Amino acid sequence: MNINILCELAYHCMNEINETLGQVKEASRQLLALSDSDISQVITAIADAAEAQTDHLLSENQKDLDRMDPANPKYDRLKLTAERLCGIAAGLRQVAALPSPLHKVLRGYELPNGLKIERVSVPFGVIGIIYEARPNVSFDVAALCLKSGNACVLKGGSDADDSNRAIVKLIHEVLEAHGLSTHLVELLPATHEAAEELLHAEGLVDLIIPRGSSRLIRFVRQNATIPVIETGAGICHTYFDEYGDLAMGQRIVMNAKTRRVSVCNALDCLIVHASRLVDLPALCQQLASKQVIIYADEPAYAALQGSYPEELLKEATPDDFGTEFLDYKMAIRTVATFDDALAHIRRNGSHHSECIITQQRARAQAFTREVDAACVYVNAPTSFTDGGEFGLGAEIGISTQKLHARGPMALEEITTYKWLIEGDGQVRK
Repeated sequence: MNINILCELAYHCMNEINETLGQVKEASRQLLALSDSDISQVITAIADAAEAQTDHLLSENQKDLDRMDPANPKYDRLKLTAERLCGIAAGLRQVAALPSPLHKVLRGYELPNGLKIERVSVPFGVIGIIYEARPNVSFDVAALCLKSGNACVLKGGSDADDSNRAIVKLIHEVLEAHGLSTHLVELLPATHEAAEELLHAEGLVDLIIPRGSSRLIRFVRQNATIPVIETGAGICHTYFDEYGDLAMGQRIVMNAKTRRVSVCNALDCLIVHASRLVDLPALCQQLASKQVIIYADEPAYAALQGSYPEELLKEATPDDFGTEFLDYKMAIRTVATFDDALAHIRRNGSHHSECIITQQRARAQAFTREVDAACVYVNAPTSFTDGGEFGLGAEIGISTQKLHARGPMALEEITTYKWLIEGDGQVRK
């Protein structure tokens, strides 16, 4: 094709995307006039429609699944089932029932001169989400953004394009039925060009939140010219301390690793105090039933030889530490001291979720004080890092940064605030 024609097509595409973003910005003002009850009714109607259209959504999702190798770690994230759609609908209803995060007086006082000052929670306006093969995100983001008074721009990956288009079409039908603009929830084309335009939509989009691989998140962070909240990869550790309870450790390790391996809160590396290597076979015994491949350092490998299936036991390489597996795979690191465990987490963690299994209170307190992560656990699996499990409803992502929001982000985290000042004719000297 002629290079001039290609340039003309690209220019036309960029204009279309910018026009769409302008329509979203304009539509966002519509939310300012709606009551929380109005918005909750819309979200509940989306939940009802998701259940009513289960067969159609699964059919469209199957088109995406047919294009992906089932061995791909993203396959489980991509897959919708009737049970998962039921859970999504329940999460939407939970969001609808939550108190509005808007118009809350976060701080209020009166100055000696009589000026009344309040800091009040308000929407960002338009939030853009760039995500990969996770069609559930389309539902979660739409609900959370609507509930918090924000319009949203969705930029999904090509892997889930049929699923996302079916979901957004459903949402648009609900919005139209309630007399609202369909531009309140907009889906961009699943192209790199659309992502580039979204990242540079200054004046049209107020905030970008990436959800996906570390590669995607790094690309967004390095290229966006509008504010970004970083939802980092989940390289999660569990440290089995010298004072850890074995039975408790077995339950926690099994749940953290195998409950759902393709999510960011899954266990990637088990750290074991050297004095507890004798208990390592029992600690890992249940993992074999799920065919978990273990990449063990030299002491751990020796401890597991003969008790863990030979075909599932591998010698660890340096690259196995600091890896988010998103699969039935796990690394094991042996440490001589508690400080060594902390050092390993500092070198290899992603500031997402970290856990200690210990019965010594002082050790637990030291761990929670010194580990730099959004979520730090004592005697509970990292699989609990989830907005729904925290009682927040659905989540828009797990923030691993420290500015504005950290950990599971729900309604409060996607609002900002403004100052309201009321006077009676005072003037400044």
